[in-house]
Amino acid sequence: QRQLVDSGGGLVQPGGSLRLSCVPSGFSLDHYAIGWFRQAPGKEREGVSCISSSGSTTYFADSVKGRFAISRDDAKNTVYLQMNTLKSEDTGVYYCAAVLAPLTVQTLCTNPAAKREVNYWGQGTQVTVSS
Repeated sequence: QRQLVDSGGGLVQPGGSLRLSCVPSGFSLDHYAIGWFRQAPGKEREGVSCISSSGSTTYFADSVKGRFAISRDDAKNTVYLQMNTLKSEDTGVYYCAAVLAPLTVQTLCTNPAAKREVNYWGQGTQVTVSS
């Protein structure tokens, strides 16, 4: 069964770092653009960062620019989200998503309708930033 497994969340103090991983089961991420989305309690799921299938194009939400980095390791069939200088407002459940449709990374991350194009969602990993 094809699925995405995201992991790496946890409890961290403000200013700390975490690295999330997105690993597929049963398929290769080679041709998929990948997005990281987060959902805080009572809020809509929002795009945080997205990366193209080639890895050549990335997008970051304004709220995370300069603090988060997204990368893909094709040899390991894994996409990472490195989160530094974490803030309390980064708290939420983080989901990775894999998309085959030819969307730009900005569209994937910012257009609510793009979520309908997602082929696979991870199960979510909780990130809590608190002292």
